[in-house]
Formats: sequence, structure tokens, C-alpha cells
Amino acid sequence: MKQTKYTVFQGRAGDHNDLAMPGAMAIGAALARRTDIAPFVIGFPEPALNLGWRAELDAALPSLKQVKARFDDVLESGAVSVAATSRCAVSLATLPEVARHHPSVCIVWFDAHADLNTPEATTSGYLGGLALAAPAGLWNSGLGAGLRLDQIVLVGQRDLDPFEQDLIKRYKIPHIKPNDDLATELRKAIAGRPVYVHFDCDVLNPGIVPTDFVVDGGLSLDDLQSCAAVIAEHEFFGIEIAEFQNAWEPGGEAVSPDPLLDALVPLLGPKQLPLKSS
Repeated sequence: MKQTKYTVFQGRAGDHNDLAMPGAMAIGAALARRTDIAPFVIGFPEPALNLGWRAELDAALPSLKQVKARFDDVLESGAVSVAATSRCAVSLATLPEVARHHPSVCIVWFDAHADLNTPEATTSGYLGGLALAAPAGLWNSGLGAGLRLDQIVLVGQRDLDPFEQDLIKRYKIPHIKPNDDLATELRKAIAGRPVYVHFDCDVLNPGIVPTDFVVDGGLSLDDLQSCAAVIAEHEFFGIEIAEFQNAWEPGGEAVSPDPLLDALVPLLGPKQLPLKSS
């Protein structure tokens, strides 16, 4: 059985607010309770800048290079990577390493958005909206590429920009919508390939976990659990969990990530048992 290595990123990565950095640490702490393995921690919390993509990337680049080096080490060792990555923009650093070490990988991208915009196409200027496009070679982030569009499977997207819609149609990127037969369509799209998962919490229905973006019509935790079971049928290289915020509002009561992690149990490594409420 492969070893699992755990990573937490808690630095800046294009944040709109300060809730995802402690959110990533909350996931890391919950995983440590479940596995007795302390995660490797990168970065330190800083106030969100809430600026355009270029300024955000420049500010995040030193920490993202540390993430890139960590993923190189983890994947070179042959371990499965489980990471809490705060914001989607951290994928600028993770996915090029996944693609380099596992060239045949299928990236299953759970998200309310495709994050396939380029700096020229973006209407918001948000760094996270460019997070999948750079690893796929559509623009140069300075952190590498190597991923092909035919390696991507999109799950749960329901807020797509015209540029992304055209890209998905033109390159026939599988796009599994929340109302589809998720297990059947996901199994068909993976097509027997090894899998790496990006999970953005806003793929879920609003109100399940706190997250920056709120988009109606998402997945339930039962939907997520059925998808995790399908993915677990395949060779599995890892998962990154992004956009979990530790509270519904600044200064609010802390929210546990345990219900989310329970739904992802098949993918999270050894000794993973759902936590039962007392």
C-alpha cells in the first residue's frame, strides 16, 4: 500500500478574505486527529490583499514555489498526496508537479467554476479564476505547465464565462453537471486512468460548508461520497482541498471540516474512519 503524505498551505494565494488560511489549518488538524500524522505546513497567515491577479501572484510566488518543491518531494517518493491548499490559486504550483511525475494522470476538477480563464480573457482579474489554465499551458504563471486539456474532467461547474464555455466545447472537455448521473458519468470520463483530484468547496450546495463563492445548485455530501467511491476504484495519486473557510463570516464561530472529510474518506489515506457524532 502506498504511503500518504499530508500538506497544509496557509499562506496568501489570491485571497479575498482571511478565512481560508485558518480553514486549511482546520483541515490539517482534523486529518491529524484521524491519522496521527502531523501535516507538513507551508506559509504563514497574512492579511488578504484582494488585488488583481498580477499583484496577487507576485505576492504569493515565494510561498507557491515552496509548495511546488514540497509536491516534487512527495510525488518523487511515490506517496499519495493529501493537501489542504486554502485557495484554488495554489493549483498553479501543484498541478505542474502532478503532471510531471504522472504524465498519464486524469485531473478531476470539482468546482462551481472551471478556472480556465487566461489573463487576457478574465473579466474579474481574480487569480483563482486562472488556476487551471496555467498548468494546462494557456498562460505562463512562472510555475510550470505540462497538463493537457484532454487530461481534465470537470465536475459540478455551473458558473462559466464565455471563454471557458468555448474552450470546453472546442476541446470536448468532459463537463459533468450537478444534475447528471454523477457516478456513471464520472466513471466514463475517467476511462480507467489514474486520478488526481482538485476539490473546491464551492462545488457543494451553499450552506454545507463556508466558502468564498456561493453558487446555487451544487452537489450534496452524498453526491460527493458517491464520486469519491468511483475515484477510489482507480489508481489514485492525491487530492487537494481548497476554499474551505473556517467560519461563515469574519469573527464567527469556527466550523468543523469533519462532515466534508467524512464524505471524502475513501480518498484520504490510512486509518480514515468517519467521525460519528456523540
